[in-house]
Amino acid sequence: MKLTDQVLQNYKTIEQASVPKQFPLTTVGALVVNGSGRVLIVKTTKWRGTWGVPGGKVEWGETLEAALKREFREEVGLELTQVRFALLQEAVGDPQFFRDAHFIMVNYYAFSASEGITPNEEIVEWAWVTPQQAMSYPLNSYTSVLIADYIEREIGSSKR
Repeated sequence: MKLTDQVLQNYKTIEQASVPKQFPLTTVGALVVNGSGRVLIVKTTKWRGTWGVPGGKVEWGETLEAALKREFREEVGLELTQVRFALLQEAVGDPQFFRDAHFIMVNYYAFSASEGITPNEEIVEWAWVTPQQAMSYPLNSYTSVLIADYIEREIGSSKR
């Protein structure tokens, strides 16, 4: 065996034995407003006893908006309209989440004409509350940032 062949064989062996690369997961979530101006918050099994907004992972080949609408249908049975980008957040190994994970979280604002919730197994409780009332719940820090942004941008700008 030539030296170059031996080096290539060793390289392949080392490469195969190495730990597979991991990449951050892209997730979507939304602060949804209903016709009376209340927002939906949920307590899920994913966020260690805190409240948040519905959402989840983007599947391969799925657009962000399609993933958001699918997640809301699956988790709470709502159809979303007026979807618009809110902000981008990142969670790296955050103990608020039920397991070690690295997320790129794409957050939206959206509207739902319906208030009827059909929860899946992840949803423990839910509430339609004013954005200000939501801030008094034990929110995960990412939802707190999202709602505070909504209050400042959407509610604050309408009072100016």
